[in-house]
This record gives sequence, structure tokens and C-alpha cells, in this order.
Amino acid sequence: MKPIDDSIALSNGLAHRPRKRFGQNFLHDQTVIQRIVDCINPGPDDHLVEIGPGRGALTQPLSCHGARLDCIELDRDLAGYLEDSFAGNSSVNIHQQDILKFDLGTLSEAPSSLRIIGNLPYNISTPVLFHLLASHESIQDMTFMLQLEVVQRMAAKTGNKNYGRLGLMLQYFCKIEHLFNVPSAAFTPKPRVVSAIVRLTPYQPLPVKAKNVECLKLVIRTAFNQRRKTLKNSLKAIISEEQLKELALDSSLRPENLSLKDYVLISDAISGE
Repeated sequence: MKPIDDSIALSNGLAHRPRKRFGQNFLHDQTVIQRIVDCINPGPDDHLVEIGPGRGALTQPLSCHGARLDCIELDRDLAGYLEDSFAGNSSVNIHQQDILKFDLGTLSEAPSSLRIIGNLPYNISTPVLFHLLASHESIQDMTFMLQLEVVQRMAAKTGNKNYGRLGLMLQYFCKIEHLFNVPSAAFTPKPRVVSAIVRLTPYQPLPVKAKNVECLKLVIRTAFNQRRKTLKNSLKAIISEEQLKELALDSSLRPENLSLKDYVLISDAISGE
């Protein structure tokens, strides 16, 4: 079988190859691409924001639905390639910027108006997710390609070995749905891991609301920094065993045994608000 060519020709005549420093693995499987587009089901009134469009594998089919599409691409060469490719489509806008420094508020015209899409670089996926949470009120939903292991952590339930800080904070803000897995053969170059498609839908309103979100983050981070210890020991710097008993929480449990509601209960008890 002839290997898939992993380069494309840029407008300057040079070839662009995947760059490891950007964590670039380009999706090429048309069946997977169509399945992702079907999951997103874009409409003409949607405002889509694609993070890391790369060579436009998803950008092309998404642009055919009449929706406004803003693409945020860090790689200067690929941003130029996309600008050339979609020069005749006024609904597609290319932003050559770092998503971690990009203010989504500059795109949002109303609450819950943005639909975020992306094949996120696996080496920065967690920072990107937390960056997006800061704008959760502007977002309708988010559909991402991520490493399967990360998706399992995001969707993990109480008591699961993958349950931890990432999942708790994402589940505080969003409903998490693991949609389907994607084999490494769907990409060029092939990553060494299995990928998965996940949908995050921000809650409006939040089903469980903490008095102070920063305090909640502190409690969860402190607990899971020593996840093998009991709550009595892992949280002793911020709450006493007696206080845990007053909250009807068993101090002999480990961090993965507490629900999000339990962590909010602890957070509210020590927030001073």
C-alpha cells in the first residue's frame, strides 16, 4: 500500500510537513470526518469556532452549511494556507493566533452563542480546556478530538480510577458525553494513542453551584494532590476532621469516593462567604 503523503504545498511553493512542536497529527479519514460533522450538525444560524483547523479537513465540510466559521490556527504557514483555500468564502475567517491567548469574548455576540470545535493538540489539551471554561457562558457546546485517556478522565464518575481534578472541574461547568473513538490510522502521521470524540455542553444554570469557584478548585486540587490518602489527611491543611463530620462526610474515604456535590459542600464550608 502506498504511504499517505504527509506534506502539502504552500502558496510560496514550499512543502509543509507536520510539526512535532505543535503536536500536529492531521485527520484524513473521510468516514471519521463525516461522522464528526454529523455529530456537530451545524446549521446556517450557528457561529462555529474551530481551534487548530490544520489543513482544513473539518473546515471544508463545516463551511458548506452556511454558518459563520472562525478558525484559530497557531501555525503561521497553515493559517496562510487556509486563508488562500477559503479566500472566496466570506463566512470563513482565519485568525493566526494562540488559542491560549485568544479572547473568545471578541467573537461572542450573545450568551451561549459559540459552538467550539477542534482536534486539539494533545500536549496542551488540558490548558486549552481550562482556558475555555473561563468563557463558558458564551459557549453553546464544544466538540473535540482528544486522546482517549483524557476523555476517560473527563467523563469519569465517582469511584472510577480515572476520576480526578480534570473531570470534576469540567463536570462542574459542563455535561460530558464520550461520543466515539477514533483509531490512529485516521491520522497522518499516526499518533501512538487512540483518540476519541467528546462533547461538552455548558450548564445553564449550573446544577450545583459553589459560593466561590476558586475555593472549590483549591479543595479539589488539594485532595487529589494526595489521592491515595484519606480525606482526613489529604485535606487537613484546609478543613478539620470535626468539620468533615459536621458535614456528614466520612473522613476515612479517599478523594475519588466523594461526589462533586460533596466537594462543593466542603468548599462552601471553608469559603467564608
